[in-house]
Amino acid sequence: MAESKRQMSDSLRVAMLLALAGGFLDAYTYVTRGGVFANAQTGNIVLFGINLFEGNFIAAKDYLVPIFAFFIGIIIAEMIKSRFRSNRALHWRQIVVLIEFAVLAAAAFMPQAYNTSVNALISFVCSLQVESFRKVKGSPFATTMCTGNLRSATEHLYNYHKSHDREALKNSGRYFLVIALFTAGAGIGAVVSKLFHFQAVLFAASLLLTAAIALNRDGRLLGMAPGGRNSGETQTEWTAADGSRLISTEELA
Repeated sequence: MAESKRQMSDSLRVAMLLALAGGFLDAYTYVTRGGVFANAQTGNIVLFGINLFEGNFIAAKDYLVPIFAFFIGIIIAEMIKSRFRSNRALHWRQIVVLIEFAVLAAAAFMPQAYNTSVNALISFVCSLQVESFRKVKGSPFATTMCTGNLRSATEHLYNYHKSHDREALKNSGRYFLVIALFTAGAGIGAVVSKLFHFQAVLFAASLLLTAAIALNRDGRLLGMAPGGRNSGETQTEWTAADGSRLISTEELA
């Protein structure tokens, strides 16, 4: 029986869905929820600083809230990973995505008066996502922002030009694909948000639900067994549709 090692969250399919959702959410909050970016906390920090030094303290508060929500989301993601790493029924990343889905579904029915709360909730969702999904095909990446992906895509493209390493070209292509899907998600998000207003976020929620299902695409979760005392890893064993064994190996944080 064939054996291979890979991380269950490492698939390009999942990365594509999450990138679409990431771009969509940034456009959604910008178009319908007061011009705040849910994902790009750098932008929110800049706008917070500008308003703070101009004396616009109420406006500054609107940018500080999603920054704090992002901070909390990172902590919650790490708590979920620590608590449910050995869960036999559901992978901890699937739990994270299902929480994201539930939060977005609730946000869809919150009126304009609650824009600050909605932006905080969506920043919370994005922080869960960026903390939980860090790689695609073994390479670091992000589904809620593009700066690092653009740097990596360009670096791998240069490496291919220099060494003609086909793997470098493939890696560059994956990064550019994730960037393209994030861009497409933003465009779709702007259009859908103008058509359906607050309920448009349900589209992003459906993408996340699809991603949670996609995490199970290769087979049935059989169980988890901690790695050796010195291995620093946990392993999740799956049986794929073709009968091969897939072993997801993750580093212990």
